[in-house]
Amino acid sequence: MKDIYILGIETSCDETAASVVKNGRQILSNVINSQVKIHAQFGGVVPEVASRKHIENIALVVDQAFSDAGLEYADIDAIAVTNEPGLIGALLVGLSFAKGLAWALERPLLAVNHLHGHIYANILEHEDIEFPAVCLVVSGGHTNLLLMEDINNYQVLGASRDDAAGEAFDKVARFLGLGYPGGPAIQKAAQKGQAGKIKLPRVFLDRHDYEFSFSGLKTATMNMKKKMEQAGELQLWDLAAEFQQALIEVLVEKSLQAARQYEVKSVLMAGGVAANQQLRSLMEERAQSQNIKVFYPSLGLCTDNAAMIAGRAYHDYIRKSYAPWSLNAYPSLSSW
Repeated sequence: MKDIYILGIETSCDETAASVVKNGRQILSNVINSQVKIHAQFGGVVPEVASRKHIENIALVVDQAFSDAGLEYADIDAIAVTNEPGLIGALLVGLSFAKGLAWALERPLLAVNHLHGHIYANILEHEDIEFPAVCLVVSGGHTNLLLMEDINNYQVLGASRDDAAGEAFDKVARFLGLGYPGGPAIQKAAQKGQAGKIKLPRVFLDRHDYEFSFSGLKTATMNMKKKMEQAGELQLWDLAAEFQQALIEVLVEKSLQAARQYEVKSVLMAGGVAANQQLRSLMEERAQSQNIKVFYPSLGLCTDNAAMIAGRAYHDYIRKSYAPWSLNAYPSLSSW
């Protein structure tokens, strides 16, 4: 059987990324140009700046992906690109480049949902995932709990009603003066503190559904900081540790509750927040006693990258599920 080489392009937020993946699993190159230092001074991603930087970087990043893979442009069988969800201007840069390249090379164009890509990062690295499985998607823009029949079929069990988990990390980190991005900043601060010394709510943990809410936890953390400052007893590290623990406990318990209800043996984690070491440790610790296996990508594949896009697109390619030239970009998630 002929080997299939797919170029993936990812520009949904503030990383310009390109990757070549062979047969849906073997990563030949994975180039990422991050803008995190640029946006850190603003405390978050500035969409207009992100789009302009994508325009500056995308051709160089794609060239580097081919160079690292040891391939020529003509060796590629298809071009895959993220077209939803994300920052619309950023998405359009990647989509326009992918369309032009696919047209010039006379290759099929493949559209990939950014969140499907994050989920597929698990498939890239783990061959022993048993389906059906429960998947926790946790990122800066989304928090969803899914039941996966296989890599193509998802049933949404629940989602955040307000802030996504990653969004809560960013907002609380900014309020505590810990910097951006918030996830790594709070994780670092939490290592110096101790959860439990301060009490914060585990929102929705007492509910028997799979909905999430993090705005209340965010507000409680901010109020606690103000209260401690007024008393002259600010314990910043302990507050960061308790916030992280309160958020993570809800993610873990609802994921395992779903695994028990649907009698699955695999729990997957996907998205940038899945890089959190405390989330990984607690999920594995509590899953082990229930004979449930936990899967998550390596740190380099948790954050935005194009390998997950190229890998996921392979399955559309072999089914000849190509995108039309009229393909557009969408800022919101249209469907699972």
